Amino acid sequence: MTTASLPHADDIQAWYHEAQTARGKGDLAGAQAAVERIIERDSRRPGALYLRGLVAHDSNQFEAARGWFERAIEVLPHPDFYIALCAAQIKLRAYADATQTARQGLALQPDSLQLRFYEASTLFVQGVFDEAAISYRELLERDPDHVQSRTNLGIVSKALGALDEAEHHLRHAIARAPGSLSTRAHLGTVLLAAGRYEEAWPLYEDRWVNFASADGRPAPDSRPEVPLPQWKGESPESVFGAAQSNARGARLLVIPEQGHGDSLQFVRYLPLALRTFTRVGLMCPPALRRLFEDSLSARWPGLVLLDDTCPVDDWDWYCPMMSLPLAFGTRLDTIPAAMSYLYADPARAAAWRARLDALPSRALPRVGVVWAGGHSGMMEDKMRSLTPTQIAPLLALPQIHWISLQKTDDPAKRADAASQAALTDWMDEVTDFADTAALIDNLDLVIAVDTSVAHLAAAMGKPVWLFNRFAGCWRWLRGREDSPWYPTVRLFNQQRRGDWDSVLAEVASALQQRFAAHADHTA
Repeated sequence: MTTASLPHADDIQAWYHEAQTARGKGDLAGAQAAVERIIERDSRRPGALYLRGLVAHDSNQFEAARGWFERAIEVLPHPDFYIALCAAQIKLRAYADATQTARQGLALQPDSLQLRFYEASTLFVQGVFDEAAISYRELLERDPDHVQSRTNLGIVSKALGALDEAEHHLRHAIARAPGSLSTRAHLGTVLLAAGRYEEAWPLYEDRWVNFASADGRPAPDSRPEVPLPQWKGESPESVFGAAQSNARGARLLVIPEQGHGDSLQFVRYLPLALRTFTRVGLMCPPALRRLFEDSLSARWPGLVLLDDTCPVDDWDWYCPMMSLPLAFGTRLDTIPAAMSYLYADPARAAAWRARLDALPSRALPRVGVVWAGGHSGMMEDKMRSLTPTQIAPLLALPQIHWISLQKTDDPAKRADAASQAALTDWMDEVTDFADTAALIDNLDLVIAVDTSVAHLAAAMGKPVWLFNRFAGCWRWLRGREDSPWYPTVRLFNQQRRGDWDSVLAEVASALQQRFAAHADHTA
């Protein structure tokens, strides 16, 4: 009887076959039942533990899958088991663990392309770019045409400030996979950072596939689905004919995208569009509506602000906001860079002025400050933002009245007690960008990381000192201390990735020089 209860080898093989067949057909419940019969009889059979983990992974039970793969490795360290464990850890966003797992697997099978790719990719998402580059290069030595690794090495090279190398790898990837919209979009940002706008804008049209959500996860393609032709600079008559266009004049609908900073930067194109269209409508985010009403609608009667429920039947063409430079054929030397194109409402500005004038520090220079961006889950935000501890020494400088322009829902980004004591902080009373503009209108200078407030202040013509991360956003180009987009912006660039101390020291010295006369006078 005891002998009869033991599984026969044929039974084991039959259960394996049943589990694998069921899994292949998508019958995960059947696959699980079959493989668990094996594990019930032999809890240390590595192939069964591995297969059970695959079924869990297929069922999106990634935590359970990780546990099964770890049990399989404990019994038999096999490269396939490490590959599967890496995949589960990546799904769980346990990137440091996945890097370690990949390296353990590589110790067993150094030529595994999959394990090398996991090592490189998990280093990449952790921002360990130097090591990621080494790992991608090792993979490409074995497989020069590994498209995703070529693309990722291009992105890493850009993050390391090597634009020429980034372009080389991205063009190589495109040659192997011409249909990769993601790679095209990344090449577009590389060319934009290099100032090669004419080449870049058409590639940048594929940017939608690379968008990420607020927590840093890849976002679904958010390309606008509008039943209108996209305007790319054509004459309106080219589609509808002169007779129809002249009957009421052609009308353009502009769709906002990405962050508020992008709208603040590119809204400058809307008055230019009125030279081609009799009416231009902007689907306006609520936080920007009052500001754009004050700044644009009153000056440009043909410009109307809409909500996202507006019927498209009233419009002839549409254009995403950040496709306007393509439509206008913008080159580096033709950027429409007016000294100011956004304005604060005079009454709101006067109300803030009265409050500032009532403070004991009214005679000091007023400097607004933003030390952190939004979207804390994104890698870019981690690189562009300063911590409260890092900004504290700057806020401790005397003879300056520091005005907080910082908005955040992340408690970790709030000023510490010492810094808060050095700040006038009324941002809890600020409801939208019109309020922020009214406060900025009363300042002598704004110092900010690369976020929407910097764009707002610069668009108002205020002096702006920008903390610019190493190999930062394409719009600030490379190797410059000024911006062709904003005449009043001064860039303080990181020379080494992550080194804000040198930037802060440079800003502190510049502040002392700028306000030296005032300090001498008050002393």
